[in-house]
This record gives sequence, structure tokens and C-alpha cells, in this order.
Amino acid sequence: MDYDKLLNCAVELGCRLMYSGAEIYRVEESISRLLQAYGLESPEVFAIPTCVIVSVTTPEGHPITRMRRIAAHGTDIELLERCNQLCRWLCAQRPTVEEARSLVRALTDYARQYAPWQVLMGYGIAPAFFSPLFGGGAADAVCALIGGLAVGLCLVYGRRLIGSNGFFRTAVCSALGSLVSLLLVRMGLGNSLDNVTISVLMVLVPGMALTNAMREIMAGDIISGLSRAAEAILTASAIAIGSTVGLAIGGAF
Repeated sequence: MDYDKLLNCAVELGCRLMYSGAEIYRVEESISRLLQAYGLESPEVFAIPTCVIVSVTTPEGHPITRMRRIAAHGTDIELLERCNQLCRWLCAQRPTVEEARSLVRALTDYARQYAPWQVLMGYGIAPAFFSPLFGGGAADAVCALIGGLAVGLCLVYGRRLIGSNGFFRTAVCSALGSLVSLLLVRMGLGNSLDNVTISVLMVLVPGMALTNAMREIMAGDIISGLSRAAEAILTASAIAIGSTVGLAIGGAF
């Protein structure tokens, strides 16, 4: 068996899991189970949100190590589920390494793609549903929908203007969302500025990142947990700074 190709396949699967937003324990366990299913005993797997390192020893006693750096990524629950299903199938059926590599590479071939208008509708509808949850009325929900659409336009079409820096992008989008909310309420379309603004900003809140961070810290993955927590705190800081700037600009009119 070509253990180099097997290790590359396992590391690639782990990277796909990380790209989909999987927890650290899931990434490490999936890689370890796959390698053990193909006869490699006691693989050493270390993963953090930006890197995966795997080391194994072949039956002939030859050590092999692979390290992959992982760029910025988000969350894709559908891809996560497909990775989980494929890992279970590979461990149970144990096809050839070439076939396993082909299946891992094909994971993203059938990724569901959404049209820009569908993404924008999601950014608009989510704040509209948050508004009644926070005690707002129909007028506030409509304003939240418009503010969410403004944030969605900034995220979908403003990447070339505001760049790919997550902190700066979040700050700009939150400033735009809070400014639009203020203007809508001043025009008399909404009743509560606090309700509309908070509802719009909810689409930028890093809820999953913070939840995963707390879960990993409690599970003992301190490094990855602190890394995710720092990312969530920076995002929250960007939201606070951006909303303050947006409200300040609106108050100057």
C-alpha cells in the first residue's frame, strides 16, 4: 500500500472538514479513524483552525508526516455532513486508496451554489424575523429587512472595495447597517432604533464561532478554543466599532 497517498487522502479529508466549520475533535477523530481503518496504528493527529499536522509510522517502521495550512474559512453544514458520511463509508468499506482519494476530491464537486439574490434574501429575511423576537412590530421588521439587504449587498458585492480582511469588512458592514437603520427610523418607517439596529447586526454576530470555542476549551483543546474565541471577540469588536461609527455619522446629519 502507498502510505504516502493514504496520508495525503486523510489530511485532505481533514482539511475539507475544517473548511466546513467542523469542531477540532471531529477533524482529529475522522483522520485518526480513517488511517486506523487502513491498518496504521496509533496515528498522531494535531489540528487547530489554521493548520493540520498528521504523523504516522508505517508497518516497516518508516515515519511519515504531513502538514497543511488552512486559509480563512466559514461554515458549510452540507459539506460537513457529506464529509462525515464519506469518512464512515471509507472506514467501513475500505476501497483502494486511489478510489478514496477520488471520492475525497469530489466532495466539493456537488456543492450547492446559491444565486446572489437568494443570498441577499437570506440577509434580509433573517433580521426581519429577529425584530419580533426582540419585541419589535411590523414596521421595525420591515426596516430590519431593508437594513439586512444593505448589509448583504455590502458583503456580496463590496468585496472588491473593502477587501477580504474580516475585521475591516465586518466593521464596514455594521457601520452601513446601523446607518441605514438610523435613517429609516428618522424617516418614520420604524419605531425603535435599538430594535432595528440590533436585528440587522445579528447577521454579523459570530455565534457559531463562539459556541465552538467554548466547546473546545471545555473539551481540553485549549489552543484551538482560544484561537476561535479570539476570532469571535475581534468580530464582536468590529461590530461594536462599526455600529458606533455608523450611528455617529447618522447623528451628524
